[in-house]
Amino acid sequence: MNCELLATCSALGYLEGDTYHKEPDCLESVKDLIRYLRHEDDTRDTRQQLGAGQILQNDLLPIITQHSQDKSLFDACIRLMVNLTQPALLCFGKVPDDPTVRHHFLEVVSYLQAYKEAFANEKVFGVLSETLYTLLQLDWEQRQEEDNLLIERILLLVRNVLHVPADPYEEKNVDDDASVHDKLLWAIHMSGLDDLIKFLASAQSEQQWSMHVLEVISLMFRDQTPELLVSAGQARSAQEKQRDAQELEALRQKEQAEKRSRTLQRGTRHSRFGGSYVVQGLKSIGEKDVIYHRGLHNFKNYTHDEGKAVRRVPKRKLHARDSEGKRRSALNVRLFLREFCMDFLENCYNRLMYLVKEGLIREQAQQHDETYYLWALSFFMAFNRGNGFRADLVSETMSIRAFHFIERNITNYYEMMLTDRKEASSWSRRMHLALKAYQELLLTVNEMDRSRDEDIRQSANVIKSNIFYLMEYREIFLTLLRKFDETKQPRTFLRDLVESTHLFLRMLERFCKGRNNLVVQRKKRVKRNKSKGRKNPTAAETTPEALEETWGAVAEELRATNFQLSEALTEGAVPFDAASETPLEEQRTEAMVRVQDTLLNRRGPEALGLLRAAREVWPEGDVFGSADVEPEEELELLKQILIANLPRPTPPEPGMEEEDGELEEEEEELESVRVSETEFNFLDFIKRFANPNIVRPYLLLLRSYSQNSPHTNHCIARMLHRLAVDLKMDALLFQLSVFCLFNKILGDPAATAYKELVTFAKFVLNRFFALAAKNNKAFVELLFWKSVGAVREMTEGYSKPGEGEGSNKKAKWTPEEEDELRTLYEEHRNSEERESITVPDIVETLLPLLSNTTRTRRQVVAQLVAMGLVDSVKELKKQRKGTRIVLWTEEQEEELQMLFEEFRDSDDVLGNILKKVTAKRSRARMVDKLLSMGLVSDRRELHKKRRRNPNAPGKSAAMGMTEEEFLAHLPGGLTEEPMDDEEEEEDEEESEGEERERQAPAARGRKSWMAERESMVEKNASLRTMVYTLRQEGMSGPLLWLQNCLNRTADHREEEGLFQPVPIVPLTEENEDAMEKKSFQRLLRKIGVRAPADEQESFWRIPAQMRPSQLRGAAEVLSPSQDALAAGAEESEQPTPGSPIQEQQQGEADSHEQRAQALRALLLARKMKPPSASAEHTDFTPVEDSDSAPHRSSEKKTSTKRSRVVLDSDEDEEDSPLTMDLGADGGADSDREAHSAPAKRKRQRVLIDEDEDD
Repeated sequence: MNCELLATCSALGYLEGDTYHKEPDCLESVKDLIRYLRHEDDTRDTRQQLGAGQILQNDLLPIITQHSQDKSLFDACIRLMVNLTQPALLCFGKVPDDPTVRHHFLEVVSYLQAYKEAFANEKVFGVLSETLYTLLQLDWEQRQEEDNLLIERILLLVRNVLHVPADPYEEKNVDDDASVHDKLLWAIHMSGLDDLIKFLASAQSEQQWSMHVLEVISLMFRDQTPELLVSAGQARSAQEKQRDAQELEALRQKEQAEKRSRTLQRGTRHSRFGGSYVVQGLKSIGEKDVIYHRGLHNFKNYTHDEGKAVRRVPKRKLHARDSEGKRRSALNVRLFLREFCMDFLENCYNRLMYLVKEGLIREQAQQHDETYYLWALSFFMAFNRGNGFRADLVSETMSIRAFHFIERNITNYYEMMLTDRKEASSWSRRMHLALKAYQELLLTVNEMDRSRDEDIRQSANVIKSNIFYLMEYREIFLTLLRKFDETKQPRTFLRDLVESTHLFLRMLERFCKGRNNLVVQRKKRVKRNKSKGRKNPTAAETTPEALEETWGAVAEELRATNFQLSEALTEGAVPFDAASETPLEEQRTEAMVRVQDTLLNRRGPEALGLLRAAREVWPEGDVFGSADVEPEEELELLKQILIANLPRPTPPEPGMEEEDGELEEEEEELESVRVSETEFNFLDFIKRFANPNIVRPYLLLLRSYSQNSPHTNHCIARMLHRLAVDLKMDALLFQLSVFCLFNKILGDPAATAYKELVTFAKFVLNRFFALAAKNNKAFVELLFWKSVGAVREMTEGYSKPGEGEGSNKKAKWTPEEEDELRTLYEEHRNSEERESITVPDIVETLLPLLSNTTRTRRQVVAQLVAMGLVDSVKELKKQRKGTRIVLWTEEQEEELQMLFEEFRDSDDVLGNILKKVTAKRSRARMVDKLLSMGLVSDRRELHKKRRRNPNAPGKSAAMGMTEEEFLAHLPGGLTEEPMDDEEEEEDEEESEGEERERQAPAARGRKSWMAERESMVEKNASLRTMVYTLRQEGMSGPLLWLQNCLNRTADHREEEGLFQPVPIVPLTEENEDAMEKKSFQRLLRKIGVRAPADEQESFWRIPAQMRPSQLRGAAEVLSPSQDALAAGAEESEQPTPGSPIQEQQQGEADSHEQRAQALRALLLARKMKPPSASAEHTDFTPVEDSDSAPHRSSEKKTSTKRSRVVLDSDEDEEDSPLTMDLGADGGADSDREAHSAPAKRKRQRVLIDEDEDD
């Protein structure tokens, strides 16, 4: 021992007889030992030296038993003992792999076992229980922090001592003999500490110790089983006697059979010469027959492997070992533990399990503490079942929430077992605990179902209907059996899994028999084909004459239906793709193109349904019409969409098209989960067990049939009987290893004890030899595991290549069949019955009319696409109704809130939530839920934030009219729609691409620029006019107050760096009157101030997205110098005298006329445009000014392209009266304005004349 450590230990005191004499420096010495332990090295040398010196046995325990009145010394000794007795795994982190470190690990474990033996003393636990009792008597107000620490340390000390593992070499006691652990438990019982533990578990004021108490209880019952405790002190039942008699009879039969075999092997006369024999037909290493040099009675054990070295099995392929078996403790210990269980169930179980569950859900416990909860659930519910079942004693854990909690943990443990391979065995043990808890829940429900109380039986039926309805609970056993791995999961896990599966199937079968039809939930993974390119309409379809003809037919059809849509069209109209990675706002253009394609196909009701659905998804700006739009206005809007030249994606190149054998061109498969309800069929559910991956674990467990319990063998035989007899798939068991196992069972001397297995083996063998008489390939099939298809072929006959159902060979069509299909399609597409037959269902009409009645829908659709009669398979898809799931469970709401808190600072909040959420729902429903929960106040907070990449290549100019140009001519004030960041970025990238590629002609560039410049001038003049008008009305004071508010907010955001919405609170009567005027509110909207979102808000707010530079720019506009400019602009532009409001309205009318002229000029330039444009035709050169305008506060979509400030090269930016695009949001439609995203810095463009360049 280290000299300093030895001196410290000597200063503690000495033991004289049974009396311990402490030294004056005893307390300081104990504190020094604590300090030494805190600074020990990785080999835990201090801990080993103290253990070798037996400091705990000779000094610390006598100190706390004889000097417990010294409170400070007692506290220090408890602290030191808690540190000394902590588990070795906590000291080293894990079982070391290095031999040297492992030696130190084993040394620490041996010292811990010596400590445990020393603690098995009633005096020690007497002192601990008295101290704990004294502390618990103190009220909450009187108890100090030191008292709580001492209570926790005593509980930790008891836990550490109980946690010490038994020494297998020292404790070789038989059952009913007292081990060290039993002596420790008896000391706890005699000291009364067990009663204090029960008090801590039941007292409402001591709920903070719930997890410590559960740990101590689980370690107390570590070596016990519920069945042994229930039967403690009671006479054996008739079933137990019968089971013991059967075991003895099997052993006796096996012994007699061995005696008979030895008698037959022993000859009547001993021969000194064993003899040599030639085994004909069995080749040796060479070409000659084997020569056998032993007696013939030993020949049946002959094998070629005799004398060979046993092949070493790799460590990664070794089977997982079972945990140590249970032992039977001494009778007095079992009796006291039985009484403890009964009292615990009566007074503590429900409350303690509730507190522990709440701590686990709220993540207030430590890692892996849920294993104690799972153990307690399975142990005490099993004890309750065996000890006169009472449902009220375990009501806390008998619920659907308990099933869900365990199912979720099983799934988590399995995933961690696959990912954390180094700790796979630990995760496997945790999964085994969860499986046993799940099994116990099923057993308890089954026991409730047999109760005499009607209410209990009704409760059991409610629980069963829930677990049988949900797909996760039904398929958990299928998954665990299919994924069983004997290298990671022990044989005991497989045994419990097989027995749990047997119980679940028996309960499900009994539940189905009492009902005519059982409806269950089904989740189906649907593969959807997402088209990468949509075929543009041909030139013949878009001619004015064709469009007029199409519109006439569509309008007539809509008026005939009186603009009323069927329920199928209303529910099936989905204007966006929820599974697409494209944000919802960016799919608006695609939705408009879909409406146009539907109109071109003359499906008027479907187009109207898409339009109305799109209006609900994108209500901002009334792009698809206002909420109270009239039917005639909808008709006019559809006409505008039909005749518009909308931008479409570039079609794929001809070289990229797929061959004729494919169903769609350029498609990408996406998977989605569809939840629906279906009628349950028990036999169909059993068919899912007919899989070699599920049968193999059963046969693996059957190999140890002699060690299995009769119930386990019955579960195995019952499952195999379901497959071979009920499903008539006995050929699934026609495998050589299975037959070897059957041969072993049939040849077992104690075969009479396994009558069920013997009978089943004979049945399977008889079926095989009957099949072998008809199929001479059956013996070859024995070498392979077979799928369901192989079983069918083996029993019913083999099919030729290309004839099987799974064959992918393309169906052949004769020319006559093709002509017939073309004639029928043209006839029924153009017939008068088309009104009652929608296009997606025309295939159903053609199928019964074909001469070849064996054609499937898939074949007909593929042939129609191959013949060019239809463009895509999507045009012929069946119409499906949405699931329309609107109910949210409490767990789903909690999950949604957690995901929102996790991703609220990300660029795509909604996209990340949709990827991670368990219950898949559409974007619209997810947004509605977030709004209803109050997590967001506006939909715009969920928009995807895009950051511009200055190096990204710009988009080339789209062929045809852009979306903004088209929206400018839609009726109903569609020019005032807000612009999102995504649309802004696309617009800027498009303009940059035009300038880089220089493909646009000069005339088009100049006219587009002129239109943008006019729009900018109009916006600036409108804002200046509004400020001038308000000053003329006597609102100079409110304008000055608003200007100060904007400047103060800008200064605060620059200093603090906090961007939060700031309410504008009017404190004077003048300002309050101004805030109520419509003209002042229009000015607030112009500069980006947000109106109250709902009835809970009373004041206007400066949005959090507005930067300080934007706020100062807005304040500058409100200055009196800007009013003079506004007055001058007003006089120069409109010399006719009139009111400012009339001038503003006149200016808006003039701007509409100017935009119309610009659009006509743009269309004329496109018609006159040559096929290709060279780079020298452009007049625009992007120039980035160093003193560019501040960031915009709010960007809105206008009828033309985004306005750009055009400055002369000699003109300074500061001379511009307004450097912010603040007028993009005027109009009455801006009332629904939401938080605008931070606007991006605009590029300023300088118009350079070509002559100057020269």
